[in-house]
Amino acid sequence: MGDTAAWSPDRDALRGRVAVVAGATRGAGRGIAAALGEGGATVVCTGRSSRTGGLRSDYDRPETIEGTADLVTRLGGTGIPVAVDHLDPTQVAALAERVRRDHGHLDVLVNDIWGAEVLKGGPAGWDTPIWEHDLERGLRILRLAVETHLVTSHHLLPLLIEQPGGLLVEVTDGTTAYNASRYRISAYYDLAKVAVNRLAFSVGHELAARGATAVAITPGFLRSEMMLDAFEVTEESWRDALDPERDGRGLPVAPPDFALSESPRYVGRAVAALAADAGRARWNQASVTSGQLAAEYGFTDVDGSRPDVWRSIEAAHE
Repeated sequence: MGDTAAWSPDRDALRGRVAVVAGATRGAGRGIAAALGEGGATVVCTGRSSRTGGLRSDYDRPETIEGTADLVTRLGGTGIPVAVDHLDPTQVAALAERVRRDHGHLDVLVNDIWGAEVLKGGPAGWDTPIWEHDLERGLRILRLAVETHLVTSHHLLPLLIEQPGGLLVEVTDGTTAYNASRYRISAYYDLAKVAVNRLAFSVGHELAARGATAVAITPGFLRSEMMLDAFEVTEESWRDALDPERDGRGLPVAPPDFALSESPRYVGRAVAALAADAGRARWNQASVTSGQLAAEYGFTDVDGSRPDVWRSIEAAHE
């Protein structure tokens, strides 16, 4: 991991740009919205978890889209919360119309909708064969992870392609190459994450002639709010989870790879770097990691480090 030379975001790199981060409530989505805000972007933050309480989330969590929008604004951008269930085409169509009415254009669309972490379950339930896996839960994983992305792209990409230079980012878990040779948790989870990578490839093919770019990106070992809670640490104390003596105190101990974990802002800065790059078309249809883009663009995580857990995993299997 190691420290790197001092780096700080360009506060005006994305000034005047309009982004929609679909699934911005927590985790990678919140980190991406925040990093776009660091660059001065206007960020429409969508999701079901809202202070208004109008929509039902699959999680019982305290994070809200308003909290994300407030963070975007504090960091120098303009955060706008919009409660949306991305499985409902009518709501997504209304979102697209609102973006058109209020902003007139769309520069960046981030499909980070997930919401199936509880359905995925913990390690004890992984590797459950498809004939034993709960069918209803499995199919909902696919709906939340894939159908939401299709619905959102259908309604918002027409706005993105009205002027050249638009960027679509599909957020997933694992690169195309990594997932191609590894079974990922269950048939449903495996299919969901492979499908999202493929969406960036297929939609990128459709966008290229219209001057837009699609990229699939995967964070590494993400210190999401849910992950920090699972290890009973905070973003400030996360390294404590690596202490093996915690086990004797009845506290969870993180695996060694957690030392290479990253904050959600890291993958956010990867997306912001792509959005600010006038030559981003060279990444069209690519499947990349936050660590790979950090090496390319020179940004760091919030603590000044540049972790790359995927490179470490691949090196261990060489």
